[in-house]
Amino acid sequence: MLARLTRSLAVALSLATVACGTLPASAEDACSLSASQVFDRAGDGVVSISSTAINPYSTTDRVARSTGSGVVIDRRQRLVLTNAHVVMGAQYVTVTTAAERTLDADVLGLDPVFDLAVLRVEDAPRASLTEIPLADSAAVRVGQDVVAIGNPLGLGRTLSRGVISAVDRVLPVAPYTMSQPYLQTDAAINPGNSGGPLLDRCGRVVGINTAAIEGAQNIGFAVPADLAAQVIPQLVRDGRITRPWLGFQGQLVDEGIARLLRVPMTTGFLVEAVDPGGPAEAQGLRGGRMEVTVDGRSLLLGGDIITHINGRRIDDPEALVQSLRPLDVGDTVRLQLFRLGRELTVQYQLPERPLLPSDMLGQADLPTAARAGTEPDTQ
Repeated sequence: MLARLTRSLAVALSLATVACGTLPASAEDACSLSASQVFDRAGDGVVSISSTAINPYSTTDRVARSTGSGVVIDRRQRLVLTNAHVVMGAQYVTVTTAAERTLDADVLGLDPVFDLAVLRVEDAPRASLTEIPLADSAAVRVGQDVVAIGNPLGLGRTLSRGVISAVDRVLPVAPYTMSQPYLQTDAAINPGNSGGPLLDRCGRVVGINTAAIEGAQNIGFAVPADLAAQVIPQLVRDGRITRPWLGFQGQLVDEGIARLLRVPMTTGFLVEAVDPGGPAEAQGLRGGRMEVTVDGRSLLLGGDIITHINGRRIDDPEALVQSLRPLDVGDTVRLQLFRLGRELTVQYQLPERPLLPSDMLGQADLPTAARAGTEPDTQ
């Protein structure tokens, strides 16, 4: 997705570290390279990525082209790491190296939830690739100097600098079952920076730039390098991340909301939406129908309220995390819930989560945030 993944409900993985490995950041205090020295050391490891998506079901605007960034993570295997939304749905992907050589690339695997993808540039001479090591992002501290290198607005290999503004930043609009922590930075992140590295003063990758708040003064987000290191092996091996499918989304309700709903429990997980065709729908779980706003918080009322998961009471966010983290494909989940004055128990086996329509539409895009996304190719 990680030493700090206590908030992530989607990571139930036991994966080896990526071949290129992670380097401990314990020597961070000894990292004293200037921004220009970081660029000299790591700049050649940043590539430009162009993708072409063709919609065969449309008679107009059938071809969409976009550009983003990527980072060479394994020179021997010719692997490039980028964001999933840079290449998702594309039939053709090319990578342009620092030497201005453009080569075809194959998408080995991608995951739209973590927004990570691994490419292989088969025809790239190894001598033309500069590998950038991944840092131990768990050791990153607020205030630490960082630089971002990418291709913002199609401008090749551009550097911006700043600091780590926050760690473990879980964006509140992400559904609980797909939430993940980001690194927040004030280094300028613009369209086209997607998939490029956020680097420490040793020239190591601490994160993969992925999003920025629209209209803000340099509030950007990066996927932590530790999460990338965990998932890269599975992306290369299987082409996807395997995770269990709960089949519902919602949010925690506190005592005040419970009183408003006139339910006997003080806390619980309000089911707001049930995935069509999912295991929760097959067991009759109910989502909400009526949208209300309470103290600026939007709720979709009318659905089930889950009070226990596998016997554990859901009374705070950590309890929810702890109850869901151990679940894997094939496990059985037992839900105790409250519905229209009755207490019910629902039990079902967890299938593998498929690629959902919301993923194809870029479900990680946020109402108040824009993916550092793909700069439309105007060529």
